[in-house]
Amino acid sequence: MEKPSTLQQYAHELAQCKALFIKKQRDYGSAWRILRPSSLTDQLYIKAKRIRSIEEKQSQKVGESIAGEYLALVNYSFMALIQLELPLAAGLYLPSEQVEALYQEQAEICQELMLRKNHDYGEAWRDMRLSSLTDLILMKLLRTKEIEDHKEQLLVSEGLAANYQDIANYALFALIRLREKEAK
Repeated sequence: MEKPSTLQQYAHELAQCKALFIKKQRDYGSAWRILRPSSLTDQLYIKAKRIRSIEEKQSQKVGESIAGEYLALVNYSFMALIQLELPLAAGLYLPSEQVEALYQEQAEICQELMLRKNHDYGEAWRDMRLSSLTDLILMKLLRTKEIEDHKEQLLVSEGLAANYQDIANYALFALIRLREKEAK
């Protein structure tokens, strides 16, 4: 049996993320629209810190899986990206179809970014430890918090969107790696 390509694996994991996002959208509506990007950054930080804590302690007391936390990192990143582009004046309560379209737009942007970076970096993420992906996510979050605290006044660095996109892609890579580990 032929091993699936990175794009196939990425698409599979992304589909899992989107399916959960859509179910939660149907349960809760777009209540997340009340969150400022900085609040979403803090939520991302909490999720990533939990993953790292479990990695370091080698145990957990809450039944939520690490895979579920990486999935949440993807979805919260997309929420943050949507918030950056869609002003609150657009309303808190958006039709599900609009939210799904906005999610898909961000997913496509992240996938294209992944393909470009994967080409240039030669899929280096496949040789990395899972804990390193977690650390890179945390580093991106600390950078994001600094950017937010400095009111996005940057000298040479990428902005908020680039960091959220990288977080989503690192989390998707982690999901791929976890699935591969389960398959062995």
